[in-house]
Amino acid sequence: MAETKPTATAKTTVATRAEAKPKGGSNVVALLAVPLCLVIAILFYMYVLGNPANFAGGVKTGEGVKALNYFGTMYTGGPIVPILICLLLLVITFVLERFLTISKAKGKIRAAEFVRRVQYHLANKNIDAALSECDKQRGSVGNVMKAGLKKYKEMTTNAELTTDQKVLNIQNEIEEATTLELPMLEKNLVFLSTISSCATLLGLFGTVLGMIRAFKALSDSGGSNSTQLALGIAEALVNTALGIGTSFIAIVMYNYFTTNIDGITYGIDETGYTLTQSFAANYK
Repeated sequence: MAETKPTATAKTTVATRAEAKPKGGSNVVALLAVPLCLVIAILFYMYVLGNPANFAGGVKTGEGVKALNYFGTMYTGGPIVPILICLLLLVITFVLERFLTISKAKGKIRAAEFVRRVQYHLANKNIDAALSECDKQRGSVGNVMKAGLKKYKEMTTNAELTTDQKVLNIQNEIEEATTLELPMLEKNLVFLSTISSCATLLGLFGTVLGMIRAFKALSDSGGSNSTQLALGIAEALVNTALGIGTSFIAIVMYNYFTTNIDGITYGIDETGYTLTQSFAANYK
């Protein structure tokens, strides 16, 4: 009979993990951001960049862009410009969304300091005080630690399992809590990584179109129409600048967020090590 009880515990753990769902399963931000940013970008291109006031004589041909009028110059970039503006708006949207989410996940107390406090309470066998520290931390590390501590407290009064089996149950609980937390941290980062590549390629595509237009104008005029040549080069440079600028922001922020997530993940790993080592040392 004693040998069948750990099996029942294992089955319960598997069932619980099968029912568990990662936090933030729905991605409302992404569903709304993409079409909304596209609409805003098109309206901005048509009515702000294409405002007749940006052009000499109020004609939106691009041939008479007022000196140093950057909006009018951007308008001459052609149909690729609103797409690049949309990508830039998406980068800004997801940067703000990830910044708020990851800042919340980092909690109120630094992970290293939080783990040190929990270690102190566990060394004194004060599990309730350790749980209260989790409520103060209020981040992903605190959430995982709290789940592990609840199982930790439950195992201290369990007389049916061996120490190794109790430690395994604690590890399983921590792994389940981690599975719930990590997807929430990494969500929407794929947009930043994708845009970082696509924006550059799209900018280069606009550059190619602009250069084709420039050389075609030069060919049609027999080498005398410098205005059309300048327009084609302007279109190429505008697309290049927007593409590179958008890609630069996306890459920098993607690396910033992944670095922060790595720090949180390290804190979660420290959580598992702290709880299992403490239990093995204090409740042999």
